[in-house]
Amino acid sequence: MTTAARERTPFMRWFLDADSAEPGGYYEPAKEAKREDHVQPWWRVMCLTGVDYFSTLGYQPGIAALAAGFLAPVATLVLVIITLFGALPMYRRVAEESPRGDGSLSMLERLLAYWPSKILVLTLLGFVATGFIITITLSAADASAHLVENPFLKASLGGKEVLVTLCLLLALAAIFLKGFKEAIGIAVVLVIGYLTLSGIVIGNGMWEVIHHPDLISTWRASMLTAQGSVLGIIGASLLVFPALALGLSGFETGVVVMPLVEGDPDDTEKNPAGRIRNAKKLLTTAALIMSVLLLTSSLVTTLLIPHAQFQPGGAANGRALAYLAHERLGEGFGTVYDISTILILWFAGASAMAGLLNIVPRYLPRYGMAPDWARSTRPLVCVLSLIAIVVTIVFDANVDRQAAAYATGVLALMTSAAVAVFLTELRRKHPVTTALFGVISAIFIYTMVVTVLERPAGLVIALMFIAIIVTVSVYSRIRRSTELRVRGVEIDDSADVVLATAAIGPQPIRFIAHKLERGDVAEYDEKELDVRIDNHLPASEQVIFLEVRISDASDFTSPVQVTASRVGRHQILRLTGTSVSNVIAAFLLYVRDLMSEPPHAYFEWSERAPGDNVLRFLAGGEGDIPPLTHEILRKYEPDPGQRPQIHVGG
Repeated sequence: MTTAARERTPFMRWFLDADSAEPGGYYEPAKEAKREDHVQPWWRVMCLTGVDYFSTLGYQPGIAALAAGFLAPVATLVLVIITLFGALPMYRRVAEESPRGDGSLSMLERLLAYWPSKILVLTLLGFVATGFIITITLSAADASAHLVENPFLKASLGGKEVLVTLCLLLALAAIFLKGFKEAIGIAVVLVIGYLTLSGIVIGNGMWEVIHHPDLISTWRASMLTAQGSVLGIIGASLLVFPALALGLSGFETGVVVMPLVEGDPDDTEKNPAGRIRNAKKLLTTAALIMSVLLLTSSLVTTLLIPHAQFQPGGAANGRALAYLAHERLGEGFGTVYDISTILILWFAGASAMAGLLNIVPRYLPRYGMAPDWARSTRPLVCVLSLIAIVVTIVFDANVDRQAAAYATGVLALMTSAAVAVFLTELRRKHPVTTALFGVISAIFIYTMVVTVLERPAGLVIALMFIAIIVTVSVYSRIRRSTELRVRGVEIDDSADVVLATAAIGPQPIRFIAHKLERGDVAEYDEKELDVRIDNHLPASEQVIFLEVRISDASDFTSPVQVTASRVGRHQILRLTGTSVSNVIAAFLLYVRDLMSEPPHAYFEWSERAPGDNVLRFLAGGEGDIPPLTHEILRKYEPDPGQRPQIHVGG
C-alpha cells in the first residue's frame, strides 16, 4: 500500500480500491504483472456477457415481427447467418488481437499514431458510452415495462415506470460497489434460469406448430402473396435486416471482458493462448445458443401471435415470449417467466457496466484525459450510475425513445470492429481473409448508414456523448499537464558511466538544456560559452548537455530512456520521452536521488508568445520549458533544499 493510501480513511481506501485490485478492477497495463485473483471459467464469463446478449430475447422477436411482419423468421435467418459467418469470425479475430480486453478500439488505435489515434479512440469511446450506457438504461426500462405489464402488478405500478427503473439502476450499482465476483455469480443464476424458461416457452410453441402444419402453410402463403416469389421474400428480408441488428449485441462486451476469462497455467503476458482459446469458446457458444433461440422464437411468435398484438399498445409489444407464456402456459407460469425476464433485463446492464469499467481505465487515464481515480472501480460505478439515472429521467424510462441511440452505439462498435479487422488483414496481405472481412465491413457500414438515416436521433445522442467525452478529456489533460507523468528512468551503460564520472567531487552536477540544431562542435562551444557567461560559471565547473527527443507527445506517460554521446570535448546525454519538461524534471530527480547534492540545470527563455507556448506544450510536448520544469519539480518536491535547481538566462 502506498503512503497516500495509508493516509486515507478506511472508507476512502475501500472506495478507491486502495487495498486490493478487487472487485472489478480490470485495468491491466501491458507491462503489469498478470493478476489471477479475478479470473473465472469462460462459461461463467459468458453468462455475464449473456445477460445482455440473451436478454434481447425479451424484445427481439417483437421487434422482428413489427419490422418485418410475416417475413420475421426469414429476416431473423438473415440475422443468424450474418451472426455466425460475419460477426462471429470477426470477433474471434478481435480476441486474438486484444487478449487484454482492449477490444476493437486498440486495433484501430494501432493503425494510426500520435494525436489522430487518440482522437479516433475518443470518438469511438463516445459510441461505446452511447451503446453501453443506453444498454444499462434501456434494459432497466424494459424490465420495468415487463414488471408494470404483469397482470398482478399493473394496478399498483402503472404510471411509475421511471421510479421503478431508477430503483433497478440503484440496485445494479449497489452490486458492483459490493464486489464483482458477486455480479458474475448472479449472472450465472439468471442466465441459466432465463434460458431454461425460454426453452420451455419456445418448445411449447414449436410443439403447437408441429402439430398444426396448417400454420406453416398459411404463413408461407401469406409471404408469397405479399412478395410474389421466393426471391422477393429474400430481398425484402435483406432490406429489413438493419431493424433487427440489435440481435447482434453482446459481441463487443465479450471481448472487452476477456481479462476475466481464465486461461492456461502456462499463459504468459505476451502469449495468453489459453485465454484467447477460451474467449473464442465463449463467443462461439453464445452465438450458437442465441442463433437457435432467435430463429425458433421468431418462428413461434410470428405464427402463434396475432399481428395486431405486436403493434404499440398491443399485449405482445416488446414482450412476445412473455405473451406466449401467459397465453399458453397460464398466468402462474407467465408470472414466473415475467420475473425471470425482468431480472435478466435488469442485469443486462451488468455486462455493459463491466465493459465500461474495463475500457475507460484502459484509455482515458493513460491519455491523461481523466483523473487518476478513474482507474478505480467504485468511483467509476458511481459516475456511470449517475449518468444512467440522468439518461433515464431525460427519456422518461421509455424503451422506444432509447432504441435509436442503442442501435447506433451497438452498430458503430461492430462497424469499427469490422473495419479494424479488415485493415489489419489488408496490412498482412492475406487476400482471402481480406476479401471476407471486406464484405463483412460493407454489410455493417450499410447497416450503420441505414440506421442513422432512418433514426438520426441515435447519432445526435452519440455525438452528445462524444462532445462530453472530448470536453472532459481536454480539460483533464490541461489540468494534469504539470504532473510528473513518467514511468521510470532507464539509463544505458554509456550514460551511467557519464553520470558516475561527473559525480566524483563535492560539486553538484550541472546540466545545460540544449535543443539540437546542427550538431557540430561549434554549436556546443557557443551554447556552453553563453551559459557560463549568463550564470557566471567558471571554466573549472564541468557541464553536461541534455537533449530531449519527443517520442509521442500525445501519450501522457512513458519511461525516460537515456543514452550518452560525445561531440568533441562535450559530453551529451540524450533523453527520450513524451514531454521535454517532464522528461528533464524526471531525469533531474533521478540524478538527485543518486547524488549528495541536487543537480543544477541551465535554460534559456523562449522567444515565442505565451499562448503559442501553451499550445506547443499541450500538442507537441515543448513550449516554455524552464517554468514548466520548475513547476513540475515544485509540485513533486516541496522542500527547496532537496529540489533540483533551475537557472534561466539569455
